[in-house]
Amino acid sequence: MFDRQFIRSAISRSAENAMERRRFLKTVGISAVGVGAATLAGTTLASADPANPDIPPSAGNLIPPPVQPISDGAILNFALNLEYLEAEFYSIAVNGQRLDNIAAGQGPVGPVTGGRQVNFETPAIRQYAQEIANDERQHVEFLRGALGSAAVSRPAIDLENSFTAAARAAGLVGPGETFDVYANERNFLLGAFVFEDVGVTAYKGAAPLIGSKTYLDAAAGILAVEAYHAALIRTSLYNMGLQQPAQAISDARDSLDGSDDKDQGISINGAANIVPSDNNGIAFGRTPLQVLNIVYLTPSPARSGGFFPAGANGVFTVSG
Repeated sequence: MFDRQFIRSAISRSAENAMERRRFLKTVGISAVGVGAATLAGTTLASADPANPDIPPSAGNLIPPPVQPISDGAILNFALNLEYLEAEFYSIAVNGQRLDNIAAGQGPVGPVTGGRQVNFETPAIRQYAQEIANDERQHVEFLRGALGSAAVSRPAIDLENSFTAAARAAGLVGPGETFDVYANERNFLLGAFVFEDVGVTAYKGAAPLIGSKTYLDAAAGILAVEAYHAALIRTSLYNMGLQQPAQAISDARDSLDGSDDKDQGISINGAANIVPSDNNGIAFGRTPLQVLNIVYLTPSPARSGGFFPAGANGVFTVSG
């Protein structure tokens, strides 16, 4: 569930932008007739630069006065950053190709560094990876179509040094050692495990902030697909006996996103744990700030790092 202080300090729902709504409805093939604006009362994320309201302050300077409401489009642009990251990871691993043809938008296009095609030994795992790669590309195309000219460009993405840093944080490699996520299907699955659970919790956490039912319906659909992906990756890791390194990655994520111990590995007390949920069978969510902590690979407030060496694009750019 979203942190209450974050909601009070950072988010104010306003009537969604009419142009965003019409563009989105056109993309999903729904008539705009009868779809009203959605508003939730609250406070806003104050800009650190009055001349550029899209630049938020550091996490320590969140203040309540209303300055720049965050639209549903801003939330979808945050999701688009994550989809760019996942889509590039899978496309390079499976097809050896970057997605430069669907990268341009608001702001400069960032480069993608690192990565190469994986030599999959198991036909089933290669097919799983291909299916996920197709889905992630479609997510990028869908969000870009829904946002239209408001879609942000692909940020700079690091698929080399970031994985080594993540593996060191998890204790999978020692100082001075590197972790090549594209070396084999084992490493590939561990790299995918870093992303997939984060994607699920990101969409789960963003759901309470989305005002439009149409946007929420689409986000729920993408969340379901990401959950299928995560379960597939978790099952594959479990079948390969990789419970220990998966637990190390889970612990590393937990160390980055705050004091709560919510993240779960793929086994508990020796039993399979393919679906990470609470005692009510409900998955947990992360705030955009917490998600950025993980992809920036830092527990501190930051504007860049890790998988996004120049930072994310859009309104949500500061980790918590």
